[in-house]
Amino acid sequence: MKITEVKLYKVPPRWLFLKISTDEGLYGWGEPVVEGKASSVEACVKEMSDYIIGKDPLRIEDIWQMLYRSAFYRGGPIITSAISGIEQALWDIKGKYYNAPVYELLGGACRDNIDVYCWIGGDRPSDVGAAALAQKELGFKAIKMNATEEVHYIDNYSKVQGVCERVEAIRKTCGSDFGIAVDFHGRLHKSMAKILAKELDKYHLMFIEEPVLCENYEAFAEIAKYTSTPIATGERLYTRWDFKKIFEQGIVDIIQPDLSHAGGILECRKIAAMAEVYDMAVAPHCPLGPIALAACLQLDACTPNAFIQEQSLGIHYNQGSDLLDYLKDKSVFNYSNGVVKLPTKPGLGIEIDEEYVIKQSKIGHNWKNPVWRNSDGTIAEW
Repeated sequence: MKITEVKLYKVPPRWLFLKISTDEGLYGWGEPVVEGKASSVEACVKEMSDYIIGKDPLRIEDIWQMLYRSAFYRGGPIITSAISGIEQALWDIKGKYYNAPVYELLGGACRDNIDVYCWIGGDRPSDVGAAALAQKELGFKAIKMNATEEVHYIDNYSKVQGVCERVEAIRKTCGSDFGIAVDFHGRLHKSMAKILAKELDKYHLMFIEEPVLCENYEAFAEIAKYTSTPIATGERLYTRWDFKKIFEQGIVDIIQPDLSHAGGILECRKIAAMAEVYDMAVAPHCPLGPIALAACLQLDACTPNAFIQEQSLGIHYNQGSDLLDYLKDKSVFNYSNGVVKLPTKPGLGIEIDEEYVIKQSKIGHNWKNPVWRNSDGTIAEW
């Protein structure tokens, strides 16, 4: 079997889908994208297609190593996201070839289902108490919200108080057992992150995410002194080599590799295995589309230290075009009582509605991150 064709579809709201076809009629789907840089990843996949046309799609590890190592410059979000989408599509093909879900080829299932959480609030969160209660009434047991707007290196306490008031509203309306994750989004610098982590400790959060940018990994140890809340990071780390410093430091409690950014399904399974050695949990990052989520569920199925899965249904980014719109069988992601069952169909376990994908690709998108500034005009982290 040989790879014969690589097709890319840029579709709303901000996604890039990839279809790899073979000379035996089998095909696979992947989701290679960086939010706000879809065209850059698209160009990278096109460059990489010259290396994979004519290759055996079942030799996934060999193709991964070729794409990663046979370039003098490697790693980073664009290159690794391109590799990730290609790798996902190859696993989809391989699962279909052997008529098995991907997780069956990675050691088999170690669980029956996985908890999922949903997003509430946007980049400038408000009314989160009511929003969280609405999700609880739908059966979700946990939510995640962005913590803050712009925060300067040293900022006023009212911003900290505002976060606490929003979290307190959720805790009061949803109860003590409801899971609350607060995503700092790397928007805070160390000084303010310490204050906010300490102030939020009393709300018994499920975790705080990216209290500082992951490249400031040395700051995690300082922040950990001020909180007993589990600390999560990893959505902006790529491959095992980026995660190595986080593991060696041993401060973070939860890693969040993104299967569309960090190297794909098998690479993230390797990262998760490293995390298990360091007694760390895994909560894969996935604010993306249905292919990325399907890949995550394959990882969750065979990963004992995975404990919850992010998913984007109803997220503020998806207005006008949501997670289920691109699937023929929308029941595959049925959430019940805050969990999703493992996929059972071959490959990634989903069937993409290609006609709809083609239609939406004619609309396309040019989604970009917002540009934020502090009150003094300096650029703020988004």
